[in-house]
Amino acid sequence: MNDLLIRAAAVRLLVLDVDGVLTDGRLYFSARGDEVKAFHVRDGAGIVLLRRAGVEIGVITGRSSPAVDRRMTELGVTRVRQGVQDKLPVLREWLAELKLEADAIACVGDDIAEAPLLKIARLSVAVADAHPTAREHAHYITQAPGGMGAVREVCDLILQAKGA
Repeated sequence: MNDLLIRAAAVRLLVLDVDGVLTDGRLYFSARGDEVKAFHVRDGAGIVLLRRAGVEIGVITGRSSPAVDRRMTELGVTRVRQGVQDKLPVLREWLAELKLEADAIACVGDDIAEAPLLKIARLSVAVADAHPTAREHAHYITQAPGGMGAVREVCDLILQAKGA
């Protein structure tokens, strides 16, 4: 746990996937064909607390959904990129904008698409129900599955490590 807290204390940017991390990974469609996503309120509270502690939040997701825009706006998250298949260039762009190195980021993922980010992050996290590829690159695997408080768990870990 000590190594984990050392890693978490250095985090200045938390990068999150959506489907399978901020949601349970299932896709819901209304009768009209609208996509519906369920976000856990505790994950949102953790994001707000982390932002208040001075940690930047970024969301990079392969799908595009108005629900993601709405939820991130509610949480004050402005770094949101949707419809991204290759997530690493977006992360590199944000690192340049923020004048950060990879040793200042934490990444939470659940599948193969996040593997390149997990490989370079100072703190790599896979949710409890993540694909084995994400799990093999993780420094930490959450107790909670994606969409069920896993992000709050990571936020709490970072806040604890920072003494906040």
